[in-house]
Amino acid sequence: MLRESKSTRTKIRLRIRAKVMGTGERPRLSVFRSNSRIYAQIIDDTKGITLTSDSTLGVKEGTKKEQAYNLGLNLAKKAKEAKISKVVFDRGGYIYHGRVTELARGAREGGLDF
Repeated sequence: MLRESKSTRTKIRLRIRAKVMGTGERPRLSVFRSNSRIYAQIIDDTKGITLTSDSTLGVKEGTKKEQAYNLGLNLAKKAKEAKISKVVFDRGGYIYHGRVTELARGAREGGLDF
């Protein structure tokens, strides 16, 4: 069952990636969510480089949703330092619910436009 659900998410992720492309003026905000952590990075797909990234690795305080919200705020702050204001949101095949939503809300409130 685990293998089957993983392949389903992989298919969804690939279908999204075929449509969502980050450019130099509007890079892609990519999300990876594990059971315990959440990772986000801003990627310029035309050059194939990661412009900035952050994760909840090493964060102990707060619930997972609070950690994801703070991650969004921190990522938006790093993006502003790198002179990035507009991004394309790539949820990575995850349902826009829970921690993914909180990360997006934090990034929007931090100043990113998507």
